[in-house]
Amino acid sequence: MKKEVKSAVDFLAKILRTSKYVNEQQVSIFNENLQNLLCAKYENHWFPSKPNKGSGYRCIRINHSKDPLILQAGLSCGLSDNVLFSIIPKELTIWVDPFDVSYRIGENGSIGVLFESNNTSQSQSSHSSSSVSSDMMSFSANSCKGQFLNEFPRDMGFKQLAAYVYS
Repeated sequence: MKKEVKSAVDFLAKILRTSKYVNEQQVSIFNENLQNLLCAKYENHWFPSKPNKGSGYRCIRINHSKDPLILQAGLSCGLSDNVLFSIIPKELTIWVDPFDVSYRIGENGSIGVLFESNNTSQSQSSHSSSSVSSDMMSFSANSCKGQFLNEFPRDMGFKQLAAYVYS
C-alpha cells in the first residue's frame, strides 16, 4: 500500500512544486502528512486479493468540493485552501488501488498511470506504449475506473482514446 500511496502523493507534490506560492519545505511537509493520512484511511480498506474492492473509498476526488485529506495536508504546511486549490486542477481524480494508481484530469480527460505492478514484482512503471494495455482494460466493471475503461476497444491507442473522450 505504501508504494501506491507514495506515487499518488508524489504526483500531487509535483503539481504543488509548479507554484511560486509553495516552497520546498511546504511540499515536503504536505507530502509526509498526506502519505500518513491516506495510509491511515486506507488501512482497513486495502484488499490485494480483490484490488477493486473499496476502490471508490480510495478514490481521491477534487471537483466542485475539496478533498478533506488534501485540505488537511495543505493546512499542515501553511497553505490556505484557496491557494492549495488554485494550484491543483479543478477536476482531478486519482484512483489508489492495490498494484495500480491512475489519474484523470478533467471530467472527460484520458486516464494516465502513475504506478503499476503485479503481485510478484512490486516495481514502479509508466505506460509509454501507443496502445492501452489489456491489463488496464481488465478492471472489474464494479469499479469507477473499470466502468470507464471497459467502454473502449482494447486496441484503441492513447491518442484515439483522448480524441474519443474529448469529442
